[in-house]
Amino acid sequence: MIRVLLADDHALFRQGLKSLLEAEGDFRVVGEAKDGWEALRHALEAKPDVILMDIQMPGLDGVQATQAILKEWPEAKVIMLTMYRQDAYVFEAVKAGARGYLLKDTDAQELIGAIRRVHAGEVLLDAELAGRIIQDFRAKKEAQAPLHAELSEREVQILKLVAQGYTNLEIAAELGLSEKTVRNRLSEIFQKLHLNNRTQAALYAIREGLAQPEPEE
Repeated sequence: MIRVLLADDHALFRQGLKSLLEAEGDFRVVGEAKDGWEALRHALEAKPDVILMDIQMPGLDGVQATQAILKEWPEAKVIMLTMYRQDAYVFEAVKAGARGYLLKDTDAQELIGAIRRVHAGEVLLDAELAGRIIQDFRAKKEAQAPLHAELSEREVQILKLVAQGYTNLEIAAELGLSEKTVRNRLSEIFQKLHLNNRTQAALYAIREGLAQPEPEE
């Protein structure tokens, strides 16, 4: 059973999502929030498996709520769900540590699949928006040796697999390591590259040409 928290200031939208998810049989909505403060409280109390977070909400917005949740609970898995395509929102969501980002007009089955993938440990970004982020990163890249030059060969392998959507368990199986070793290596990679989360790591790998973005179906 995948336990989900819904955070959106539109009650009808939340109700529609709840009906959609619970019709699947293996989803259970464990809380609803109409603003960022409620999302923060419900997230820390219920500890859901996945949080669907609207970016634009009154009071504490979705990005600020995500930052606050991850500060108290770093393992939280948040998918930002919004109507906005502006890069600023995407950057803020990624910097906040969101595991995924989808537009509100995303197909229902794609949304359900995205929740399952994030629950399994993958990072997920809308392909078009991810491309915009990468282009902007490249445009702003400073003329200096890449940070990943400090990574060992094994760390580069792990980074590539993260960019391909592998979970820690899958990386461990692929490379013949323990899951604990993979977690420790990832922490070292984040520190060396000045990154905060898997989403940023995946984008870094694609930006630097270490991995290719998944083709759109």
